[in-house]
Amino acid sequence: MKIRVYLYSITAIVALCSATSISIAAEKFKVCADPLNPPYSSKKKDGFENKIAELIAKELGQTVEYTWFPQRIGFIRNTLMAPLKESDVDSYEFKCDIVMGLPTDYDLTETTIPYYRSTYVLLIAKGRGWDDITKDAAQLTNVSLERQEKLKIAMFDQGPGTIWLQKNGLLDYGIPYQSMSGDDKNNVAMQIDKDLKAKKIDMVIIWGPMAGYIISQSPKNSYTVIPMKSTPGMQFDFPISMGVRKSDKERKAVLDRLVAKKSKEIKAIIAGYNIPLL
Repeated sequence: MKIRVYLYSITAIVALCSATSISIAAEKFKVCADPLNPPYSSKKKDGFENKIAELIAKELGQTVEYTWFPQRIGFIRNTLMAPLKESDVDSYEFKCDIVMGLPTDYDLTETTIPYYRSTYVLLIAKGRGWDDITKDAAQLTNVSLERQEKLKIAMFDQGPGTIWLQKNGLLDYGIPYQSMSGDDKNNVAMQIDKDLKAKKIDMVIIWGPMAGYIISQSPKNSYTVIPMKSTPGMQFDFPISMGVRKSDKERKAVLDRLVAKKSKEIKAIIAGYNIPLL
């Protein structure tokens, strides 16, 4: 009798696990994303993060479902941590479950193993009097004072590029930009692209994926691209991961496995967007 009860219990557990697995498999791959953030994501789903989300979802047998929200201050609070029903703050159901493209070890979420690593670059528009700067950003510090005074280089309110300009005595020549524009028609990469074309600026120290987008919007060989070199106390290259809620250990483990398994396909997607990879 005990053996029969034991076998029944095992059968019930297996059935329960199978039902749970089917339930998980049937879930949507719920992504929190910015609706206008090329080259990362857009409502057209033509960003490289859209493509990577599709790749991972397909491997899970799931369909991607988006919660769209501008990637500004409060993004995580209003997406990943927001209950599905606003009135139900104690709910275990959330608007979305995965954020693509977060810095590895981001403090507001649990992050997966990195799925790419990129770097800031010095992007210089050709034909503006700076075509001799081709090897190292430090070349800008060695030109004559007269030439330095003609510099039109974008300078963000935060980031390693601004720190580099300050340390190298070039801060006075920077043209200020906000890291988060708040513009619902242009993200930062789009604005920099427009201002480079309008000759409001001639160059910018910018994160690799954004540089890739700007390059893609102009004819081939329109820009010189110089990777910035990390030094002690000044980091320019960073690993990027997917983010989940800190309590969502199981989902993180699944994503870790798939990031490793699909590494080549992920890198191929990213490479198609002119993004410098390390």
